[in-house]
Amino acid sequence: MPLENTLQADLIRVANLLADVARPETLAHFRTFALVADDKGENGFDPVTIADRAAEKAMRTILSKERPNDAILGEEYGAQSGTSGLTWVLDPIDGTRGYISGTPTWGVLISVADETGPLFGIIDQPYIGERFTGGLGRSDVVGPQGTAPLKTIEKSSLAEATVLTTFPEVGTEQEQTAFHAVAQRAKLTRYGMDCYGYALLAAGQVDLVIEAGLNAYDIQAPIAVIEAAGGIVTDWHGGPAHHGGRALAAANREIHAEAMAILQESLDA
Repeated sequence: MPLENTLQADLIRVANLLADVARPETLAHFRTFALVADDKGENGFDPVTIADRAAEKAMRTILSKERPNDAILGEEYGAQSGTSGLTWVLDPIDGTRGYISGTPTWGVLISVADETGPLFGIIDQPYIGERFTGGLGRSDVVGPQGTAPLKTIEKSSLAEATVLTTFPEVGTEQEQTAFHAVAQRAKLTRYGMDCYGYALLAAGQVDLVIEAGLNAYDIQAPIAVIEAAGGIVTDWHGGPAHHGGRALAAANREIHAEAMAILQESLDA
């Protein structure tokens, strides 16, 4: 059921408030010598910093004032129930490994979802000063060069495509093999982009982002931004991806179908 215009405007307003409050919390510690990362991983290094926690706390404080009846799902502080039917999905720093390495590929991910998936999302890169938004009639980026509409590449073939992922190993050995079956047929493959890769897809710079092992807070904001820009995001079999797991984000349906066929063939081999 479509949301009322006043509710849509309020959700967009609050989402931007969340991004605004997260920016100084993340920038306060970025590229500082005093930054310490704790390891919360059980199967490999999974860092968390004071900036992750401070940014999520700041966003939750805003939500408690502005949208107290909405639920929250955040990476650092988990789930909080609500009564409105809407859930704010927060990743205060997506790409903490990049953050502690000083690379500007991390970002703040904010989305608001109903039972069907994300309705509106923001990918915010505080250091560069870029904010990518999508959903509820919006699709644009605001940054150092001003404001511009977001639009994915309308037509592309895998042979001429640029493919992004964050980790060379992608996920399991089987998932890694499937990813590389796609990547070896592409013109260019790049690694280590974190959420910024999804922003580049929405901005029409690349053709595919393929990942596995995701959580809901990793992918919901990118889904909203990419789909508003004309792209498509599914799991590797064409189903919904907003609960996490495997994600295939594509600039258009043609290259999505081409990549998905290769992924499925590899997984089924």
